[in-house]
Amino acid sequence: MEISIFQAILIGLIYYLSINGTPWLTLLGSTVLARPLICGTLVGFVLGNPVQGCIIGAAISLPYLAYISAGGTVPMDPGLAGTLGTALAMAAKASPEVAVSMAVPIGLLGTVIWIAHMTVDISFLHLIDKAADKLDSKKVDYIQMFVPQLFLLLISVVPVFIVAYFGSGVVKDILDALQGKPLHVLEVIGGVLPALGVAMILKSIMSKDTAVFYFLGFVLAVYLKLPIIAVSILGFISAFIYTQLLFKNNQA
Repeated sequence: MEISIFQAILIGLIYYLSINGTPWLTLLGSTVLARPLICGTLVGFVLGNPVQGCIIGAAISLPYLAYISAGGTVPMDPGLAGTLGTALAMAAKASPEVAVSMAVPIGLLGTVIWIAHMTVDISFLHLIDKAADKLDSKKVDYIQMFVPQLFLLLISVVPVFIVAYFGSGVVKDILDALQGKPLHVLEVIGGVLPALGVAMILKSIMSKDTAVFYFLGFVLAVYLKLPIIAVSILGFISAFIYTQLLFKNNQA
């Protein structure tokens, strides 16, 4: 699959929105769009196969299940991993396991964009201070609302556009050259990384108060063979009842 110039630009815009924390620009915000499942699905729409984009995005999401950004630090970039990882995987017709292996290092490279974003944005504060000293409120508003967005647009859309447009063919050639055991190794690694993400999220939520819900879901899925949607609905109902009872007990 070849990615056209227009598609590459749209993919870059998806990544731009995924790291944009400005509420007036997108009601979903970066919290939702940065999830590989969401941006992978959007990339799938752009490339004409939203189902495959959703499948690959869901696979890439698993290593990032326990992802958290504390104090403005970003140890990895799930938005770039989901956006560019899905685009390159779909262009090369790679399996979801191989897509995960490609997406994780891409997510690590995304921290460079985030650091550049945060570092340069500091200089805009000095411009705002100078405008405030002159009591120029219009200039303050302009710098605050538009200048950082233009800079973010530049450092997010341009690199993703270049890699998506010029790199898709390169990735396909590399995967073709790795056919056989090397590609199988990548698939095995891609199968292990989701297990790491699941293990991290279980470590963070596993306690004597929540473990019973995990084992309940395990029984429903493995022994009763319920589909994941049914398990999710039952989990929501159980969590709602539990929080309501806990809230009433705390009030009492």
